[in-house]
Amino acid sequence: MSESMDPREAMVDIYCKQLKLPGLKVSFRELARDAMTQNQTPTSFLAACLAKEVELRAQKRLTTRVNQARFSEIKTLESFEFTSIPKLPRTKIVSLAECTFIKDRENIICVGQSGTGKTHIATAIGVSAVQQGYRVRFIKVYDLIQELLRAESDYRLPRYLKTWSKYDLIILDELGYINLGTGSPLLFQFCSERYERGSLIITTNLDFSRWGEVFGDNVLTVALLDRLTHHAHVIPFLGESYRFKESRDKLDTKTDDK
Repeated sequence: MSESMDPREAMVDIYCKQLKLPGLKVSFRELARDAMTQNQTPTSFLAACLAKEVELRAQKRLTTRVNQARFSEIKTLESFEFTSIPKLPRTKIVSLAECTFIKDRENIICVGQSGTGKTHIATAIGVSAVQQGYRVRFIKVYDLIQELLRAESDYRLPRYLKTWSKYDLIILDELGYINLGTGSPLLFQFCSERYERGSLIITTNLDFSRWGEVFGDNVLTVALLDRLTHHAHVIPFLGESYRFKESRDKLDTKTDDK
């Protein structure tokens, strides 16, 4: 115990530790000073202490859920430039970010060429879901396929699939960039496990008519699309790649400066 520490403060530290109140342990001194300055009643001071603990615990839970989601980057709708993709249904996207679709176990499929903001929007909706208390997981399709193949090889596929059932929303990013090969039936099984049980957001650069190219099995593709689109919001991302546009604009600026 520090010589300068009030013995009563030291006891509060000890009690907070025993009662597992880490937020209150950090904040009670400041709250006590505020209580004295504002002439708060004991009840008001106690309420402020408990409110601070609740607030800090909520922040900790949010941080934990964000980390568990494993977003490649944190994105929000506020940071998305809707003017760069003028045909994007902004009102619908803002509505989807309220996450009613998760309660209804519906899916979202973002379709469009690379660089049109599909991953940004998918992530932003995922972040909104986390903020509302939902359990979310983000993963690229290629990485998921590798994990599914390893689980199958190790004879633990059913157990692996079960670990995903705890998530309210799963975001599958970048479907269509590589052929799935032997992973096709595994991805089909993965998505089928989610049917009417939990929500998916899928981003893809391919129109539905071309999904057979990456799955390599038209029968399987039709069956998967039937399940995915049964309760789905399909968002077309029509427009030029904003990354390409930014690069072109920079090049034009350099040319004009010469």
